[in-house]
Amino acid sequence: MSESVALVPVRASEIVVGKALTRSVYDYHGNLLLASGFVIDNASQMAGVLENGYFHEGGWERPAGPVPADQNIKRLVEATAAPKPEAAEREIAVNMQDVRWNIGETMILQMQDKPSIRYTVKLIGFVKGKTVYVTAPTMDGKFELIRDGQSFVVRAFSGKKAYAFIAAAVRSVHTPHPYLHLSYPKQLRCTVVRQTARVAVRLIAAVSLGEPERSSAATITDLSMGGASAIAKEILGVKGEAGRIKLKVHVAEQDLFLNLQTVLRSIAPADVGEGFRHGFEFVDVSVQDRLVLTAYVHQTLVETDS
Repeated sequence: MSESVALVPVRASEIVVGKALTRSVYDYHGNLLLASGFVIDNASQMAGVLENGYFHEGGWERPAGPVPADQNIKRLVEATAAPKPEAAEREIAVNMQDVRWNIGETMILQMQDKPSIRYTVKLIGFVKGKTVYVTAPTMDGKFELIRDGQSFVVRAFSGKKAYAFIAAAVRSVHTPHPYLHLSYPKQLRCTVVRQTARVAVRLIAAVSLGEPERSSAATITDLSMGGASAIAKEILGVKGEAGRIKLKVHVAEQDLFLNLQTVLRSIAPADVGEGFRHGFEFVDVSVQDRLVLTAYVHQTLVETDS
């Protein structure tokens, strides 16, 4: 597929359970998932297509031979499975109105002329082709003065996908509530965040391992949805020991606690200074903890992405 061909996410209004697809569906790499004419026969398949499927923008289709129904289903199953760790991220172009945004979605505004200055704002909404509405930027609890025409790199996460676009301040509005108009982007850059994406952090955690249980303090230095690396003054246990890691994270402007079941997978001397680096794998993560952990990793990614 040509790199210049844009992909747009499949929308719920464009597919119907029990009816044949009028257009072929692709994954975010541009690989064919479901050929035109394939029938979505249940809600689970439909959910998979909505989460992972893309159409070629403007209805452009590349020639493709007939794909057997069982191969179509195989591709759909592969697309809805957890991403493989070695799968590379690929950037595509999408339109603002084709992203399934949630009101209140966190966005980071990074000043183009002063990249070190960043503001965390919330999406209020947008008018196609006009402006994007976000809450007014603040710093230390005070509203910032944003001049018309000031340019930002805007970053956000929605679902498994990370988005970025350039926008200029159109107008700061102060009544009846402070908010900011941003210019409407022609296109957004979109990448899918891998399950193995890691973020550099510095979080104090309580680690408990073994039977009988031994508890120690450690500093988590990097974190992903699947595990963590932590520094401790002493060796905390032996490889293969199971236990728990408890820590506090700041997500969506509130402090939340994680209590994660874990297995100690590696031990090595710390790269810098004294102590030992421990590698932990998270196992049997609860739905609630998974949501908090995912939100924290995504939020940290968007805040630290340059």
